[in-house]
Amino acid sequence: MYNFLLPNEFVTTVFEITPEKLEKLGVRGIITDLDNTLIEWDRPDATEEIATWMKELEDAGLKIIIVSNNNDERVKRFADPLGIPFISRARKPLGAAYYAAMKQLRLKSNEVVMVGDQLLTDIMGANRLNLYTFLVRPVAESDGFVTRFNRFVERRVFNLLKRKGIKTWEEQ
Repeated sequence: MYNFLLPNEFVTTVFEITPEKLEKLGVRGIITDLDNTLIEWDRPDATEEIATWMKELEDAGLKIIIVSNNNDERVKRFADPLGIPFISRARKPLGAAYYAAMKQLRLKSNEVVMVGDQLLTDIMGANRLNLYTFLVRPVAESDGFVTRFNRFVERRVFNLLKRKGIKTWEEQ
């Protein structure tokens, strides 16, 4: 079971995920979570840095789609000004939204990465479909109500990984 929870890479911020890094992986598309991955869960709009990062990825020929468990209004407010397609109310870790995202991007699973901040939703769902996964350190110290339970479970998983000698961004 823990194999579904292990990301391929731990990164401190999304800015470590560069077009060059993705090119080496043979990647042509990115599925990304929104809340606490790109911006804080309670921040409505993209920061200038995030907008620039997404533009750099697109300029490098990479396709991007946001897949979020949040509601349509929340995700639309962030994505529309950037011209980024999105899927809201994704019900991650279930696979339907990941399949829909790959279909929208017109890419196969070996051409797409998932970027997210939660093991139990973003990483587990993507790993079940054999996507390459990046676990990002959450950008906010606080979480919404539902996410607090997931963080509790994540701490237990991180403790197990530490005992097994697997380094996460917490030890880097």
